Amino acid sequence: MHWSAALLFALLAGSAAYTQVSVWRAESANPPIGRFAEVDGLRVHYTDQGQGRPLILVHGASTSLLDFHASIGGPLAARYRVIALDRPGHGYSERPADAWPNPLAQARIAYGLAQGLGLERPILVGHSWAGSVVLAYLLAYPGEVAGAVLLAGATHPWEGGVAWYNDLAGIPVLGSLFAYTLGGALGPLAIDGGIAQVMSPDPVPDGYRSRTGVDLSLRPRTFLANAEDVRRLSPFLAEQRAGYSRIQVPLLLITGERDDLVPAWNHADRLILEAPGARQVVIPGAGHGLHHSRGDPVVRLIEDFVAETAEAHGAGH
Repeated sequence: MHWSAALLFALLAGSAAYTQVSVWRAESANPPIGRFAEVDGLRVHYTDQGQGRPLILVHGASTSLLDFHASIGGPLAARYRVIALDRPGHGYSERPADAWPNPLAQARIAYGLAQGLGLERPILVGHSWAGSVVLAYLLAYPGEVAGAVLLAGATHPWEGGVAWYNDLAGIPVLGSLFAYTLGGALGPLAIDGGIAQVMSPDPVPDGYRSRTGVDLSLRPRTFLANAEDVRRLSPFLAEQRAGYSRIQVPLLLITGERDDLVPAWNHADRLILEAPGARQVVIPGAGHGLHHSRGDPVVRLIEDFVAETAEAHGAGH
């Protein structure tokens, strides 16, 4: 028993040391590339590029604003003013320690940032998990937004649970122990499989892992934040969906025909029946990471949508 305990301690200590080295490597390879603003008492990391109509890009789970910088952010910034932000606890944005920043709380942070930057009626673009944030924003600030685009957005609750490690992360003490030891050591070994699942059925783009800085999501505090977000999203959406009939602003739902992670049949297909201003475009053959695999058509769809909202706004005056 004595030797077993000593071996376990050595394993955990070694894993913890390896995790700290991994954190250093991830942050050294992916330092902050933007600016910082204080919103609701939290330090928020964001980038501000381009000129023109304001767009706010909100990233999904297990990533950061770098996800957009590696995909559609640049092309959009060539025509518009593009703000991308790290959600609380992701990338380099702070996360409150006393309560879960649910999608509504995160929408308030995005709104506070928009107000601080002087953005007038921005268009919101949210991928995957951030679909919940964008919809919360539309419900909370209906007169302060020109429209929104959901890219494979999570909008409705789903049956079944979440990955085992997200559940494990929610167990007091044990979850943190896992994140700071074995999780941090094993994560780098499993991350490529997760990336392949996001991009399926398309191949993973060259340099995807380095350009998106996805290794930042393996840092213990970020892993715990992401796990909480994923674990608690479905119950939140079960309540938020009751308000979707009040969404009147233009809402474009771009989905991948072969997205098995956030399938349209459970999300976008339901939302277009509930939100009066919503319409859907399905990209043939695309999976969940459609802003990477189908970047050009996604950008064109967003450009057309921005033009349509400008015309509608002009017609209303």
